[in-house]
Amino acid sequence: MEKRVITDSKRRRGLTAASALLGGVLVLSACSGDSDDGDGGSDAAKKPQSQSQADKAAAKDASAARIKITPKNGEQGASINNAAKVAVTDGTLSSVSMKTSEGTEVPGTIAADKKSWKPDGQLERATSYQITAEAEDAKGRKSHENSSFTTVSPANSFIGNFTPEDGSTVGVGHPVSIVFDKAITDKKAVQSGITVSSDSGQEVVGHWFNEKRLDLRPEDYWKANSTVSLKLDLDGVEGADGVFGVQQKTVTFKIGRSQVSTVDAKTKQMTVVRDGKTLKTIPISAGSPENKTYEGQMVISEKFKETRMNGATVGFTDDDGKGEYDIKDVPHAMRLSTSGTFIHGNYWGAKSIFGSANTSHGCVGLQDKQGADDPKTPGSWFFDNSMIGDVVVVKNTGDETIQPYNGLNGWNMDWSKWQAGSAV
Repeated sequence: MEKRVITDSKRRRGLTAASALLGGVLVLSACSGDSDDGDGGSDAAKKPQSQSQADKAAAKDASAARIKITPKNGEQGASINNAAKVAVTDGTLSSVSMKTSEGTEVPGTIAADKKSWKPDGQLERATSYQITAEAEDAKGRKSHENSSFTTVSPANSFIGNFTPEDGSTVGVGHPVSIVFDKAITDKKAVQSGITVSSDSGQEVVGHWFNEKRLDLRPEDYWKANSTVSLKLDLDGVEGADGVFGVQQKTVTFKIGRSQVSTVDAKTKQMTVVRDGKTLKTIPISAGSPENKTYEGQMVISEKFKETRMNGATVGFTDDDGKGEYDIKDVPHAMRLSTSGTFIHGNYWGAKSIFGSANTSHGCVGLQDKQGADDPKTPGSWFFDNSMIGDVVVVKNTGDETIQPYNGLNGWNMDWSKWQAGSAV
Protein backbone atom coordinates (compact mmCIF):
# COMPACT_ATOMS: atom_id res chain seq x y z
CA MET A 1 0.00 0.00 0.00
CA GLU A 2 2.79 2.35 0.81
CA LYS A 3 4.60 1.54 -2.41
CA ARG A 4 1.55 2.34 -4.56
CA VAL A 5 1.14 5.76 -2.94
CA ILE A 6 4.76 6.59 -3.68
CA THR A 7 4.39 5.35 -7.23
CA ASP A 8 1.28 7.38 -7.88
CA SER A 9 2.98 10.43 -6.49
CA LYS A 10 5.96 9.96 -8.82
CA ARG A 11 3.60 9.43 -11.76
CA ARG A 12 1.77 12.66 -10.96
CA ARG A 13 5.04 14.60 -10.75
CA GLY A 14 6.19 13.13 -14.08
CA LEU A 15 2.96 14.06 -15.79
CA THR A 16 3.18 17.56 -14.42
CA ALA A 17 6.77 17.92 -15.73
CA ALA A 18 5.83 16.51 -19.11
CA SER A 19 2.89 18.87 -19.32
CA ALA A 20 5.10 21.79 -18.45
CA LEU A 21 7.67 20.73 -21.04
CA LEU A 22 5.00 20.30 -23.71
CA GLY A 23 3.50 23.63 -22.76
CA GLY A 24 6.91 25.22 -23.15
CA VAL A 25 7.22 23.84 -26.64
CA LEU A 26 3.79 25.12 -27.56
CA VAL A 27 4.54 28.54 -26.15
CA LEU A 28 7.85 28.64 -27.98
CA SER A 29 6.11 27.76 -31.25
CA ALA A 30 3.52 30.42 -30.70
CA CYS A 31 6.15 33.10 -30.04
CA SER A 32 8.03 32.14 -33.22
CA GLY A 33 4.87 32.35 -35.26
CA ASP A 34 4.16 35.87 -33.96
CA SER A 35 7.60 37.22 -34.90
CA ASP A 36 6.19 39.19 -37.86
CA ASP A 37 4.62 41.52 -35.32
CA GLY A 38 8.02 42.19 -33.79
CA ASP A 39 6.94 41.08 -30.30
CA GLY A 40 9.85 39.17 -28.74
CA GLY A 41 11.10 35.96 -30.33
CA SER A 42 14.57 34.67 -31.14
CA ASP A 43 17.22 36.96 -32.78
CA ALA A 44 18.40 33.96 -34.82
CA ALA A 45 14.91 33.53 -36.23
CA LYS A 46 14.61 37.22 -37.09
CA LYS A 47 18.04 37.63 -38.90
CA PRO A 48 17.22 36.17 -42.38
CA GLN A 49 14.13 38.34 -42.66
CA SER A 50 16.00 41.48 -41.54
CA GLN A 51 18.86 40.87 -44.08
CA SER A 52 16.35 40.41 -46.88
CA GLN A 53 14.68 43.65 -45.99
CA ALA A 54 18.07 45.42 -45.89
CA ASP A 55 19.03 44.06 -49.32
CA LYS A 56 15.75 45.21 -50.81
CA ALA A 57 16.13 48.63 -49.28
CA ALA A 58 19.71 48.99 -50.60
CA ALA A 59 18.68 47.93 -54.09
CA LYS A 60 15.75 50.32 -54.04
CA ASP A 61 18.09 53.21 -53.15
CA ALA A 62 20.90 52.34 -55.67
CA SER A 63 22.13 54.93 -58.17
CA ALA A 64 20.35 54.96 -61.52
CA ALA A 65 23.63 55.89 -63.28
CA ARG A 66 24.99 53.10 -65.46
CA ILE A 67 28.69 53.22 -66.42
CA LYS A 68 30.07 51.39 -69.45
CA ILE A 69 33.85 50.99 -69.85
CA THR A 70 35.48 49.69 -73.02
CA PRO A 71 37.48 47.57 -73.57
CA LYS A 72 35.81 44.90 -71.48
CA ASN A 73 37.56 43.82 -68.32
CA GLY A 74 40.38 41.38 -69.08
CA GLU A 75 40.51 42.11 -72.84
CA GLN A 76 43.83 41.43 -74.60
CA GLY A 77 45.10 43.04 -77.79
CA ALA A 78 43.06 46.23 -77.46
CA SER A 79 43.51 49.14 -79.87
CA ILE A 80 45.94 51.90 -78.92
CA ASN A 81 43.80 54.53 -80.66
CA ASN A 82 40.16 54.46 -79.71
CA ALA A 83 39.54 51.38 -77.56
CA ALA A 84 39.58 53.16 -74.20
CA LYS A 85 36.26 54.89 -73.57
CA VAL A 86 33.92 55.52 -70.66
CA ALA A 87 30.24 56.38 -71.11
CA VAL A 88 27.34 56.83 -68.67
CA THR A 89 23.56 56.71 -69.02
CA ASP A 90 21.01 58.10 -66.55
CA GLY A 91 23.72 60.13 -64.87
CA THR A 92 26.92 62.13 -65.28
CA LEU A 93 30.58 61.25 -64.78
CA SER A 94 32.16 62.78 -61.70
CA SER A 95 35.66 61.29 -62.06
CA VAL A 96 37.65 58.93 -64.29
CA SER A 97 41.18 57.68 -63.61
CA MET A 98 43.30 55.68 -66.04
CA LYS A 99 46.69 54.27 -65.07
CA THR A 100 49.23 51.83 -66.40
CA SER A 101 50.02 48.72 -64.40
CA GLU A 102 53.10 50.60 -63.12
CA GLY A 103 50.91 53.40 -61.80
CA THR A 104 51.58 56.05 -64.45
CA GLU A 105 48.57 58.31 -64.85
CA VAL A 106 47.12 58.62 -68.37
CA PRO A 107 45.71 62.11 -69.12
CA GLY A 108 42.10 62.10 -70.28
CA THR A 109 39.14 64.44 -70.65
CA ILE A 110 35.51 64.24 -69.57
CA ALA A 111 33.21 65.66 -72.25
CA ALA A 112 31.39 68.95 -71.58
CA ASP A 113 28.09 67.13 -71.02
CA LYS A 114 29.83 64.74 -68.59
CA LYS A 115 28.43 61.78 -70.45
CA SER A 116 31.72 60.37 -71.75
CA TRP A 117 35.49 60.30 -71.27
CA LYS A 118 38.49 59.31 -73.38
CA PRO A 119 42.31 59.53 -73.19
CA ASP A 120 43.92 62.68 -74.57
CA GLY A 121 46.39 60.77 -76.75
CA GLN A 122 47.41 57.47 -78.25
CA LEU A 123 48.14 54.60 -75.86
CA GLU A 124 51.29 52.50 -75.82
CA ARG A 125 51.49 49.05 -77.34
CA ALA A 126 51.88 45.97 -75.09
CA THR A 127 50.80 47.90 -72.00
CA SER A 128 48.28 47.03 -69.27
CA TYR A 129 45.85 49.75 -68.18
CA GLN A 130 43.22 50.09 -65.46
CA ILE A 131 40.25 52.46 -65.63
CA THR A 132 38.27 53.50 -62.55
CA ALA A 133 35.10 55.56 -63.06
CA GLU A 134 32.55 57.22 -60.78
CA ALA A 135 29.19 58.71 -61.76
CA GLU A 136 26.18 60.27 -60.07
CA ASP A 137 22.48 60.15 -60.93
CA ALA A 138 19.99 63.00 -60.60
CA LYS A 139 19.60 62.34 -56.87
CA GLY A 140 23.34 62.48 -56.24
CA ARG A 141 23.65 58.74 -55.70
CA LYS A 142 27.04 57.39 -56.76
CA SER A 143 27.90 54.50 -59.07
CA HIS A 144 31.35 52.93 -59.65
CA GLU A 145 32.92 50.74 -62.33
CA ASN A 146 36.40 49.32 -63.00
CA SER A 147 38.08 47.64 -65.96
CA SER A 148 41.56 46.38 -66.80
CA PHE A 149 42.88 45.56 -70.29
CA THR A 150 46.09 45.15 -72.29
CA THR A 151 46.85 46.78 -75.65
CA VAL A 152 48.05 44.99 -78.75
CA SER A 153 51.68 43.88 -78.73
CA PRO A 154 54.30 44.83 -81.35
CA ALA A 155 54.49 41.18 -82.36
CA ASN A 156 50.79 41.20 -83.23
CA SER A 157 50.61 44.60 -84.89
CA PHE A 158 52.07 46.50 -87.82
CA ILE A 159 52.74 50.14 -88.63
CA GLY A 160 53.58 51.94 -91.85
CA ASN A 161 56.44 54.43 -91.99
CA PHE A 162 55.40 57.05 -94.51
CA THR A 163 56.81 59.98 -96.43
CA PRO A 164 56.24 62.93 -96.98
CA GLU A 165 55.85 64.11 -93.40
CA ASP A 166 52.79 65.88 -92.10
CA GLY A 167 52.93 69.63 -92.75
CA SER A 168 55.87 69.43 -95.16
CA THR A 169 56.20 71.07 -98.57
CA VAL A 170 57.70 68.91 -101.33
CA GLY A 171 58.34 68.96 -105.05
CA VAL A 172 55.93 67.75 -107.72
CA GLY A 173 57.65 64.35 -108.03
CA HIS A 174 57.30 63.13 -104.44
CA PRO A 175 54.99 60.08 -104.24
CA VAL A 176 53.40 58.90 -101.02
CA SER A 177 55.63 56.01 -100.01
CA ILE A 178 54.74 53.66 -97.14
CA VAL A 179 57.06 50.97 -95.80
CA PHE A 180 55.45 48.55 -93.34
CA ASP A 181 57.42 47.00 -90.50
CA LYS A 182 55.94 43.55 -91.22
CA ALA A 183 55.13 41.67 -94.41
CA ILE A 184 51.56 42.28 -95.55
CA THR A 185 49.72 39.25 -96.92
CA ASP A 186 46.25 40.80 -97.17
CA LYS A 187 47.23 43.72 -99.37
CA LYS A 188 43.65 44.46 -100.35
CA ALA A 189 42.52 44.92 -96.75
CA VAL A 190 45.45 47.18 -95.96
CA GLN A 191 45.26 49.27 -99.13
CA SER A 192 41.51 49.67 -98.61
CA GLY A 193 42.33 51.40 -95.34
CA ILE A 194 44.61 53.95 -97.05
CA THR A 195 43.33 56.96 -98.97
CA VAL A 196 45.40 59.60 -100.79
CA SER A 197 43.61 62.55 -102.35
CA SER A 198 44.60 65.90 -103.85
CA ASP A 199 42.61 69.09 -104.06
CA SER A 200 43.77 69.19 -107.68
CA GLY A 201 41.35 66.36 -108.41
CA GLN A 202 44.07 64.06 -109.74
CA GLU A 203 43.35 60.34 -109.52
CA VAL A 204 45.80 58.62 -107.17
CA VAL A 205 46.61 54.90 -107.49
CA GLY A 206 48.70 52.66 -105.26
CA HIS A 207 51.33 50.17 -106.38
CA TRP A 208 52.88 47.39 -104.26
CA PHE A 209 56.57 46.90 -104.97
CA ASN A 210 56.76 44.01 -102.49
CA GLU A 211 55.09 42.71 -99.30
CA LYS A 212 56.24 45.74 -97.31
CA ARG A 213 56.23 48.75 -99.64
CA LEU A 214 53.25 50.59 -101.11
CA ASP A 215 53.69 53.81 -103.14
CA LEU A 216 50.79 56.00 -104.28
CA ARG A 217 50.89 58.66 -107.02
CA PRO A 218 48.90 60.23 -109.87
CA GLU A 219 49.57 59.43 -113.52
CA ASP A 220 51.55 62.65 -113.99
CA TYR A 221 53.46 64.78 -111.51
CA TRP A 222 51.41 66.48 -108.79
CA LYS A 223 49.94 69.83 -109.76
CA ALA A 224 52.07 72.67 -108.42
CA ASN A 225 50.78 74.43 -105.30
CA SER A 226 48.20 71.73 -104.57
CA THR A 227 47.44 70.07 -101.23
CA VAL A 228 47.59 66.31 -100.74
CA SER A 229 46.09 64.30 -97.87
CA LEU A 230 47.02 60.82 -96.71
CA LYS A 231 44.47 59.07 -94.49
CA LEU A 232 45.49 55.94 -92.61
CA ASP A 233 42.47 54.05 -91.29
CA LEU A 234 44.30 50.87 -90.34
CA ASP A 235 43.32 50.41 -86.71
CA GLY A 236 42.21 46.79 -86.31
CA VAL A 237 42.86 45.88 -89.97
CA GLU A 238 44.35 42.37 -90.21
CA GLY A 239 47.31 42.74 -92.56
CA ALA A 240 48.60 39.21 -91.98
CA ASP A 241 47.44 36.25 -89.93
CA GLY A 242 47.06 37.53 -86.36
CA VAL A 243 48.80 40.84 -87.15
CA PHE A 244 46.68 43.99 -86.94
CA GLY A 245 47.15 47.63 -87.86
CA VAL A 246 47.22 50.31 -85.17
CA GLN A 247 47.44 53.59 -87.12
CA GLN A 248 44.55 55.99 -87.37
CA LYS A 249 45.58 59.43 -88.59
CA THR A 250 45.41 61.95 -91.41
CA VAL A 251 48.54 63.56 -92.86
CA THR A 252 48.51 66.65 -95.06
CA PHE A 253 51.38 68.06 -97.11
CA LYS A 254 51.82 70.77 -99.73
CA ILE A 255 53.18 70.58 -103.26
CA GLY A 256 55.47 73.50 -104.00
CA ARG A 257 56.37 75.11 -107.31
CA SER A 258 57.11 72.79 -110.22
CA GLN A 259 60.81 72.20 -110.82
CA VAL A 260 62.17 69.60 -113.21
CA SER A 261 65.88 69.61 -114.06
CA THR A 262 67.19 67.67 -117.06
CA VAL A 263 70.74 66.33 -117.12
CA ASP A 264 72.06 65.58 -120.59
CA ALA A 265 75.18 63.42 -120.31
CA LYS A 266 75.92 63.98 -124.00
CA THR A 267 76.01 67.79 -123.86
CA LYS A 268 77.15 67.68 -120.22
CA GLN A 269 74.67 70.37 -119.28
CA MET A 270 71.72 70.49 -116.85
CA THR A 271 68.72 72.67 -117.62
CA VAL A 272 66.66 73.77 -114.62
CA VAL A 273 63.02 74.48 -115.50
CA ARG A 274 60.67 76.02 -112.93
CA ASP A 275 56.97 76.45 -113.59
CA GLY A 276 57.59 75.93 -117.31
CA LYS A 277 60.40 78.49 -117.65
CA THR A 278 64.14 77.83 -117.91
CA LEU A 279 65.72 79.13 -114.74
CA LYS A 280 69.37 78.21 -115.32
CA THR A 281 71.70 75.99 -117.34
CA ILE A 282 74.55 74.42 -115.34
CA PRO A 283 77.63 72.52 -116.61
CA ILE A 284 77.85 69.01 -115.15
CA SER A 285 80.05 65.92 -115.09
CA ALA A 286 78.11 62.64 -115.13
CA GLY A 287 79.28 59.04 -114.80
CA SER A 288 82.31 57.97 -116.77
CA PRO A 289 81.98 55.47 -119.67
CA GLU A 290 83.02 52.74 -117.20
CA ASN A 291 80.55 53.87 -114.50
CA LYS A 292 77.59 55.31 -116.33
CA THR A 293 74.81 57.19 -114.55
CA TYR A 294 71.35 55.62 -114.57
CA GLU A 295 68.91 57.18 -116.99
CA GLY A 296 65.34 58.10 -116.10
CA GLN A 297 63.21 60.29 -113.88
CA MET A 298 64.67 60.56 -110.39
CA VAL A 299 63.28 62.30 -107.32
CA ILE A 300 65.38 64.08 -104.72
CA SER A 301 64.72 62.17 -101.48
CA GLU A 302 67.38 63.61 -99.13
CA LYS A 303 69.54 66.74 -98.88
CA PHE A 304 72.88 67.09 -97.06
CA LYS A 305 74.94 70.26 -96.94
CA GLU A 306 77.95 67.98 -96.47
CA THR A 307 78.26 64.20 -96.32
CA ARG A 308 80.78 61.39 -96.55
CA MET A 309 80.92 59.19 -99.65
CA ASN A 310 82.80 55.92 -99.41
CA GLY A 311 83.02 53.78 -102.53
CA ALA A 312 83.05 50.59 -100.45
CA THR A 313 79.42 51.17 -99.46
CA VAL A 314 78.26 50.95 -103.07
CA GLY A 315 80.61 48.26 -104.36
CA PHE A 316 83.54 50.35 -105.61
CA THR A 317 86.55 48.69 -103.91
CA ASP A 318 90.20 48.15 -104.71
CA ASP A 319 92.17 44.92 -104.47
CA ASP A 320 92.49 45.37 -100.71
CA GLY A 321 88.75 45.68 -100.27
CA LYS A 322 88.96 49.39 -99.51
CA GLY A 323 86.81 51.97 -101.23
CA GLU A 324 88.15 53.37 -104.49
CA TYR A 325 87.29 56.73 -102.99
CA ASP A 326 86.45 57.99 -99.50
CA ILE A 327 85.56 61.67 -99.45
CA LYS A 328 84.46 62.79 -96.01
CA ASP A 329 83.09 66.25 -96.89
CA VAL A 330 81.19 66.05 -100.18
CA PRO A 331 79.31 69.40 -100.44
CA HIS A 332 75.67 69.98 -101.33
CA ALA A 333 74.69 66.35 -101.84
CA MET A 334 71.14 65.32 -102.82
CA ARG A 335 70.11 61.67 -103.05
CA LEU A 336 68.48 60.38 -106.25
CA SER A 337 68.41 56.63 -105.54
CA THR A 338 68.56 54.15 -102.69
CA SER A 339 71.54 52.48 -104.32
CA GLY A 340 73.73 55.57 -104.02
CA THR A 341 73.11 57.89 -106.97
CA PHE A 342 73.50 61.56 -105.95
CA ILE A 343 73.66 64.93 -107.60
CA HIS A 344 76.29 66.80 -105.61
CA GLY A 345 79.01 69.42 -105.51
CA ASN A 346 82.54 68.45 -106.54
CA TYR A 347 85.58 70.45 -105.35
CA TRP A 348 88.31 67.87 -106.08
CA GLY A 349 87.85 67.80 -109.85
CA ALA A 350 89.34 70.46 -112.11
CA LYS A 351 86.88 73.17 -113.13
CA SER A 352 87.56 72.27 -116.74
CA ILE A 353 85.74 68.90 -116.52
CA PHE A 354 82.33 70.44 -115.87
CA GLY A 355 80.59 70.76 -119.19
CA SER A 356 83.32 68.84 -121.02
CA ALA A 357 83.91 65.37 -119.51
CA ASN A 358 82.01 62.67 -117.63
CA THR A 359 84.31 61.46 -114.88
CA SER A 360 82.28 60.28 -111.87
CA HIS A 361 81.46 56.82 -110.49
CA GLY A 362 77.81 57.28 -111.49
CA CYS A 363 76.73 60.46 -109.72
CA VAL A 364 76.07 63.83 -111.30
CA GLY A 365 78.70 66.36 -110.24
CA LEU A 366 78.51 70.17 -110.13
CA GLN A 367 81.48 72.50 -109.62
CA ASP A 368 81.72 73.46 -105.94
CA LYS A 369 84.05 74.55 -103.14
CA GLN A 370 85.31 72.55 -100.16
CA GLY A 371 83.45 73.55 -97.01
CA ALA A 372 80.17 74.21 -98.83
CA ASP A 373 80.45 77.87 -97.86
CA ASP A 374 80.51 79.65 -101.22
CA PRO A 375 76.95 80.52 -102.36
CA LYS A 376 78.23 81.51 -105.82
CA THR A 377 79.20 77.99 -106.93
CA PRO A 378 76.86 75.99 -109.20
CA GLY A 379 76.66 73.22 -106.59
CA SER A 380 75.58 75.66 -103.88
CA TRP A 381 73.08 77.42 -106.15
CA PHE A 382 71.37 74.21 -107.19
CA PHE A 383 71.23 72.96 -103.59
CA ASP A 384 69.66 76.19 -102.36
CA ASN A 385 67.13 76.23 -105.18
CA SER A 386 66.04 72.60 -104.87
CA MET A 387 63.69 70.84 -102.46
CA ILE A 388 62.96 67.24 -101.58
CA GLY A 389 60.53 65.94 -104.18
CA ASP A 390 61.99 67.88 -107.12
CA VAL A 391 62.59 65.83 -110.26
CA VAL A 392 65.95 65.31 -111.96
CA VAL A 393 65.71 63.66 -115.38
CA VAL A 394 68.92 62.03 -116.64
CA LYS A 395 69.35 61.11 -120.30
CA ASN A 396 71.94 60.09 -122.90
CA THR A 397 74.23 58.22 -120.52
CA GLY A 398 74.00 54.91 -122.36
CA ASP A 399 73.00 53.10 -119.16
CA GLU A 400 69.72 51.37 -118.26
CA THR A 401 66.70 53.20 -116.87
CA ILE A 402 66.67 53.21 -113.09
CA GLN A 403 64.27 50.70 -111.49
CA PRO A 404 61.04 52.28 -110.19
CA TYR A 405 61.63 50.90 -106.68
CA ASN A 406 65.20 52.27 -106.46
CA GLY A 407 64.38 55.44 -104.54
CA LEU A 408 61.16 57.40 -105.08
CA ASN A 409 61.31 56.73 -108.79
CA GLY A 410 57.99 55.11 -109.65
CA TRP A 411 57.56 57.60 -112.49
CA ASN A 412 59.70 55.28 -114.61
CA MET A 413 56.89 52.70 -114.69
CA ASP A 414 54.20 52.81 -117.36
CA TRP A 415 50.82 53.91 -115.94
CA SER A 416 49.03 50.71 -116.92
CA LYS A 417 51.68 48.61 -115.16
CA TRP A 418 51.47 50.91 -112.16
CA GLN A 419 47.72 50.38 -111.95
CA ALA A 420 48.20 46.62 -112.28
CA GLY A 421 50.21 46.67 -109.04
CA SER A 422 47.24 47.95 -107.05
CA ALA A 423 45.38 45.52 -104.74
CA VAL A 424 42.07 47.39 -104.94
